Amino acid sequence: MRIREWQDVLEDVTERNVDPEDWRAVAGDRAGGVGEDMYLAHPRAGVFFLKTYAKNPFEVRGVGTRVARNLDDEIGSFLPERDSGGRFAVQSPPEDEEQAETVGKRLETVLETHADAPTRPQDLFDDVMGAMESPAFGPMAYDQYDRPDELEDLADRFDEADELLNSELEDLIETDEVDRGFM
Repeated sequence: MRIREWQDVLEDVTERNVDPEDWRAVAGDRAGGVGEDMYLAHPRAGVFFLKTYAKNPFEVRGVGTRVARNLDDEIGSFLPERDSGGRFAVQSPPEDEEQAETVGKRLETVLETHADAPTRPQDLFDDVMGAMESPAFGPMAYDQYDRPDELEDLADRFDEADELLNSELEDLIETDEVDRGFM
């Protein structure tokens, strides 16, 4: 298991050549200490585990790793179904002004189309993420004040990774001399 900076793990997620709408996520407070835990999973890309904390309003720090190469039925049972309520997305900024204008025009078309023929909120979200060329998006179980039960189940399933990432994040928090996260 290779522990890396959380942004390097997200970069790995964005570079996967898989169907972007098939990602699923679970996130919430860490079991102990400041910060949050997040699992990102895709049937063909595997399962990624991140631990982060907000050092200040402008900087998030953290660590992460890939904990499984495949998303099997057991692990999948801890992740939200496609039509679940919450959503997440991973997005990279446009490479240049030309790409930004192209994405903006596609986004405008999507919004006009949905305004003319109202659809479900998750359909609008999926179409907006498609227009923005998001490399990873989908349903997410999230609790900003606590831990979803599924997050606890995944922590039990990947207890070794949880322990290692907790240790790395605690070292990072101590090195940053913050002692607490910014909310």
